[in-house]
Amino acid sequence: MSSAVFPDLARHQVENAYARWAPLYDAVCGPIFEKGRHAAAAAARQVGGKILEVGVGTGLSFDDYDLSTEVTGIDLSAPMIAKARTRLATGLYPHVKALMVMDAHALTFPDASFNCVVAQFVITLVEDPERVLDECARVVKPGGEIILVNHLYSEKGIGAAIERFAAKPSRKLGLRPEFPFGRLLAWSRAHGGAELIERRAVKPFGLYTLVRFRRLGARAQAA
Repeated sequence: MSSAVFPDLARHQVENAYARWAPLYDAVCGPIFEKGRHAAAAAARQVGGKILEVGVGTGLSFDDYDLSTEVTGIDLSAPMIAKARTRLATGLYPHVKALMVMDAHALTFPDASFNCVVAQFVITLVEDPERVLDECARVVKPGGEIILVNHLYSEKGIGAAIERFAAKPSRKLGLRPEFPFGRLLAWSRAHGGAELIERRAVKPFGLYTLVRFRRLGARAQAA
């Protein structure tokens, strides 16, 4: 199903939805997204160093990192960041260095600031996914990674039919079940500075897909 039929979510849709979700997010979404969250953070720990988590939400992922990392978290939702700051104030997460309300379409960090950017259950929900990916690639150091985890469109079979049916009503919940992997791949080819290095279903049920891109250096891009 083309994005012309089901357009990308507008910013106000996402902000309004996640302002409503903030009080319930940990209890409702925490268990649902747990396996995907663990998979993304494990891949990020393999990279190590300075990590930017785009869409950090309430900070549920803080426990998934360790002192081999320095985590900066951003989110468009001020209520979500407020909850993350309350979690950080417990003193249990010295590896989390900063939390900010920030739009991922216009990151305020300098080029090549991070070893890794992680976006968990985010890229399908933003107003302009390609622009957000461009920004992620900009702030990642050459050789660093962009790590995404999301439910992606099934593309065929009964799963695809259900996702198409649910696409329009799910907008009010800040969800988007019909976003295809092919759009991520097309971005990497058009960008030219990020190569796909992994795409795999997250066990045990394969509901989520982990996607990793590596930021190429200038020499590799020229080649």
